[in-house]
Amino acid sequence: MKIVVLTGSPHRDGTSNVLAEAFIRGAQEAGHVVRRFDCAFMDVHPCTACNQCRSGGEHPCVFQDDMRPLYDKLIEADAVVYVTPVYYHGPTAQLKTVIDRFYGVNPKICGVRKKAVLLAAAASPHAWVTDGLTALYRTDLRYLGWEDCGTVLAIGCATRQDVERTDYPQQAYELGKAL
Repeated sequence: MKIVVLTGSPHRDGTSNVLAEAFIRGAQEAGHVVRRFDCAFMDVHPCTACNQCRSGGEHPCVFQDDMRPLYDKLIEADAVVYVTPVYYHGPTAQLKTVIDRFYGVNPKICGVRKKAVLLAAAASPHAWVTDGLTALYRTDLRYLGWEDCGTVLAIGCATRQDVERTDYPQQAYELGKAL
């Protein structure tokens, strides 16, 4: 299986990175090919709804940025994994910008059987803090027609050490291995 992992954190060694690394390790041990894209370190312009991608031209988007190589991998992927810290009840702006740009290849990914996973870390110990994020995720999957294969919502994890002291990384690992 080909898996694209989209991370949204601007912190390379933060809480959500612990989850991403554990998931990737499990997926690779299961024999899957994993491509990781760290959205916060990519040059990705926000979608402007110009609809150039709907003109039928050769390029899916007017912007010549780091989405270009990601588009090919996204189209080829059997599974897409969203990984993010929770920022004000949703994903980071960096991850959301990439998700918004899915629009450029909508005809090639929408309605195509793909699996999806959500991995998130939140400083708050309250489970409801992830409600906005999970609603966005479920709505994306419903729209795209993708299958939800699981979530790991690491609440109460403000620091890397917090998440490392929990079983959340093991859950992410097992999810990657079972996909």
